[in-house]
Amino acid sequence: MRAGTKHGSSRIIRSSWVGKRSVARPGRRENGSGYLEHAIELRGVHKTFGPKVAVKELDLVIPTGSLCGFIGPNGAGKTTTIRMIMSIIFPDRGELTVLGRSSAVESKDRIGYLPEERGVYRKMKVGQFLVYLGRLKGMPSAGLEGKVKDWLARVGLGDCFRKRCEELSKGMQQKVQFISAVLHEPDLIILDEPFSGLDPINRRLLRDLINEQHGAGRTVIFSTHAMFEAEQLCERVFMINRGEKVLDGTLAEIWEKYDPRCLFVETIGSTDDAMLASVSSIPGVREAAAEPRGIDVRLLHETDPGPVMSAIAGRVPARRVEIKRPNLEDIFIDLVGGSAEAIRAELADLHGGDTTAAIQEASA
Repeated sequence: MRAGTKHGSSRIIRSSWVGKRSVARPGRRENGSGYLEHAIELRGVHKTFGPKVAVKELDLVIPTGSLCGFIGPNGAGKTTTIRMIMSIIFPDRGELTVLGRSSAVESKDRIGYLPEERGVYRKMKVGQFLVYLGRLKGMPSAGLEGKVKDWLARVGLGDCFRKRCEELSKGMQQKVQFISAVLHEPDLIILDEPFSGLDPINRRLLRDLINEQHGAGRTVIFSTHAMFEAEQLCERVFMINRGEKVLDGTLAEIWEKYDPRCLFVETIGSTDDAMLASVSSIPGVREAAAEPRGIDVRLLHETDPGPVMSAIAGRVPARRVEIKRPNLEDIFIDLVGGSAEAIRAELADLHGGDTTAAIQEASA
């Protein structure tokens, strides 16, 4: 389409060293001319709202059949990017294709979409609502009601077929909207903040359902500011901050590129400011942050962790010093710069509380 018209720490010391459809489904031939390699392609996509740059010169390719997380803080540009992909809004400049077409509108029956703004037809009965949306997506009437009932049973809403949507809780309505996004077995599924507001049990259910859709060969994209969700689910991630892409690749590629950048020091006894200052002064250390069981140490780029580990062992009383694979939150902090403490606190606030507890929920 062409445009036109956690464990956050309370103390941190920074190192002085820091300076069904007309088009084939996935895997089938696209109009007899070969395979559709990429579900989505963006080239130089740029979007502003007045003086604010929401998305800046974005290049992005999502391979067909992949499970991709769009991650970044609130306001980073995730939803704006998704809305441009969905042709809800249009870029100021740049080009994009969706399922091989110049607009999502041309492939609308092959796309399932859960928007960030939740909404159902509140006066309609749940079953009637889902049957209606299924018919809009081109599903035949025969057997449709049965499919709706099966899906409702799968998400624990088997007794809600004849209830009005307004009788359901927000979490229950969210599950109904998820069904509406996947009922017609789309080739491409886009979920904007799908885990927001769900309790741990339903978060796990939704993760299982997303994995199931991906396992069926569908391309699945979901956005989240909770980076551990992407780490739990995705095979690739696209990270955006202030409208600019800061990371794009498979998790395997990311771990290979950023390992090892972090160390963990399990201290004997409590960790004090003198220990943090001592560790942060070691050449190659970017910063040292107090954690409940010791010290998290972030290294400068190109630093050999071996000498740093030896130096730490000689300076602080430690049970062990080990290389720690960074999580996506660590990598985000590394890429955007600034205080790890402040960024972790912001991400925890976005999640609505303690990041560590949320990670434990996601792992349950």
